[in-house]
Amino acid sequence: MKLQHAVNNTFIQLAAGLQQLTPDEYIKPCKALFSNTIGQHVRHIIESYLCLEKGYYSGLINYEKRERSLLIETDKTVAENLLIEIKNNLDKENKELKLQVIYDDTADEPIIISTNYFREVAYNIEHTIHHMALIRVGINETTNILLPENFGVASSTIKYRKQCAQ
Repeated sequence: MKLQHAVNNTFIQLAAGLQQLTPDEYIKPCKALFSNTIGQHVRHIIESYLCLEKGYYSGLINYEKRERSLLIETDKTVAENLLIEIKNNLDKENKELKLQVIYDDTADEPIIISTNYFREVAYNIEHTIHHMALIRVGINETTNILLPENFGVASSTIKYRKQCAQ
C-alpha cells in the first residue's frame, strides 16, 4: 500500500522530533496550545490509529470513543514504541468499513458513514500532520529544538511551495 510509505515518512519525522524532547518537555503545558501538552497531541494521534486498527477488525470505527490513555500522553517512550507498532501493523488489505460519528453534542443517535480502510488511513495521515503542526508550536514555545522545515506541513503544501520557488 502506497499509503504505508506516507505514514512511514510522517512517523519517522514525528519520532525524530520526539526523541529530542526530554520527558519534562513532553508533558509541559504550552500556553499557545491552551495548556495542552505535546504528549496530549501525540496521544491523540496514536489513539486515532488505534481506533482504526480496532475498527478494521470489527468493521465499525468510532474515533470519539478513544481510550485517552494518560500513559501515552505522559511517557514518550511508550508513545514512541506505539508509533513503531502502529506503523508495522498498517499494511492491510483495503475493505469497506463504517464510521460512526456524533458531530452534534445534542444528538442522541450517531451517524453511520460508509468508508474504507485506505480512506481512513489517508484521513489519519492528514490528521497526524495537523497535530504535528500543533506539536511544532509547542516545541517552539517550550524548547530550543530546531525541527525540519517541513515538520507538520502537508505534502500538498510542500509541493506547492516548491512550484512557487521555481
